[in-house]
Amino acid sequence: MTPLIEGRGLTRRFTRGLDVAEKLARALGANIREEVVHAVEGVDIAIRQGEVFGLVGESGCGKSTLGRVLAGILPPTDGELLWRGRDVAGLSRADRLEMRLAVQMIFQDPMSSLNPRKRVIDLIGEAPRVHGLVRAGEVDDYVASLMQRVGLDPAYRRRYPHQFSGGQRQRIGIARALAVRPKLIVCDESVSALDVSIQAQVINLFMDLREELDLTYLFISHDLGVVKHISDRVGIMYLGRVVETAGADDFFAAPNHPYTVALLKELPSVKDRRRDFTPIRGEIPSPLDPPPGCAFHPRCPRAMPVCSADLPALKPVAAAHWSACHLNDMPALRPASETAA
Repeated sequence: MTPLIEGRGLTRRFTRGLDVAEKLARALGANIREEVVHAVEGVDIAIRQGEVFGLVGESGCGKSTLGRVLAGILPPTDGELLWRGRDVAGLSRADRLEMRLAVQMIFQDPMSSLNPRKRVIDLIGEAPRVHGLVRAGEVDDYVASLMQRVGLDPAYRRRYPHQFSGGQRQRIGIARALAVRPKLIVCDESVSALDVSIQAQVINLFMDLREELDLTYLFISHDLGVVKHISDRVGIMYLGRVVETAGADDFFAAPNHPYTVALLKELPSVKDRRRDFTPIRGEIPSPLDPPPGCAFHPRCPRAMPVCSADLPALKPVAAAHWSACHLNDMPALRPASETAA
């Protein structure tokens, strides 16, 4: 089955050039160079029609940048982005516009992503009107129906974003994404800023919309509990790279990568309430100067000399389960405790 959207070797770097003073200082012999942030490095990802792909990682690992690249908000520095098996770079202008409308994004902070000077009817109704999805005289009824679908009172459609609660503003963001009839929605930490009770309501809304509209989701989060509840497949990112992907059941039952094992050990559980909390040692390295080899090796309790020299490839370790770890090439060194959650 051809994936709905696919990235092959996706890379995104941000470069800060030197100003005049820094160029002069470098000409005089100072050790100054351009700063390059390695946000996403060589990521392969494929999302199938109708599934929920959960993308997890620590803050700063590049998951939001990857989401923006897949949504077409940021162009990749390198690599290929494919929509329904076709390279986006080779699409006609009309096909590229169709793809841009078909992939929408819901952001973490709805207050900063909604124009405070526009009423809800304009926030939701402007895009479908501009792109000819609805006529100007139909916008009012169209917005009212979308607000009802996401659990908002249509009578409030002429209010401004600041007149709503955080959960209501997130529903406005969802309605705005739905307004152009997308196929894929990228949810970037879309429930992390909400209260737990509101989180549950929004997650249930996502699942209802998935069934009603045959939607596909890329669900970006740092909360493994939420990802476990909502996802069909899960991917783990670390310092710009995907280090493990698997079906959700296999992922939580038998994690493979040492980073994934460490994350799941700290997932709260009623079965083991007396254990001591032991965070992963050290800090995530800077994307300005990523370490050689496996990026996790400075913090990995199972690191070997090869880990600091060679970058491990993402390889299959079971059916539909991929991991990037040198331990998989030496199964005798892998303790049995790391093959089960």
